[in-house]
Amino acid sequence: MNSPRTEVLRPARRNVLSGVLVGIGVAAFVDEVVFHQLLQWHHFYDKSTASVGLFSDGLFHAFGWFAIVAGLFLFADLRRHNVLNPARWAGAVLLGTGAFQFYDGTIQHKLLTLHQIRYDVELLPYDLAWNIAAVVMIAAGIFLLLRTRAAAAGEPGR
Repeated sequence: MNSPRTEVLRPARRNVLSGVLVGIGVAAFVDEVVFHQLLQWHHFYDKSTASVGLFSDGLFHAFGWFAIVAGLFLFADLRRHNVLNPARWAGAVLLGTGAFQFYDGTIQHKLLTLHQIRYDVELLPYDLAWNIAAVVMIAAGIFLLLRTRAAAAGEPGR
């Protein structure tokens, strides 16, 4: 018998929401640590002083961690109610990671020009690698989500 709490859970959607949030957070974390801190190729916002760039990196880093923490709270709730679908969740993580990376490479880099991947180099190879990797992650995530859709449709409280 389903309790009112189980009906509210909507496990299929919560698996996706949790995974997407974790994926966005992972993409933000890797971008900030690798490209902003270790390689020092750019800051989140490069149109001002180095101090402003560093401050923007801190805000970006906090955003990434908040997304991960929120996603992991949802993940724990899914586990607690025994409705975690690991393949669906992994697909959502890939989708979130790829979507954030594609957003970063197209909107932040090109449309808003907040920063570029690198400076003083030919950007095309970097842009292609960045956005192709994003599209591959998005496609893999969608594949897993579609593959698990039939099983998710049969879950109570979908």
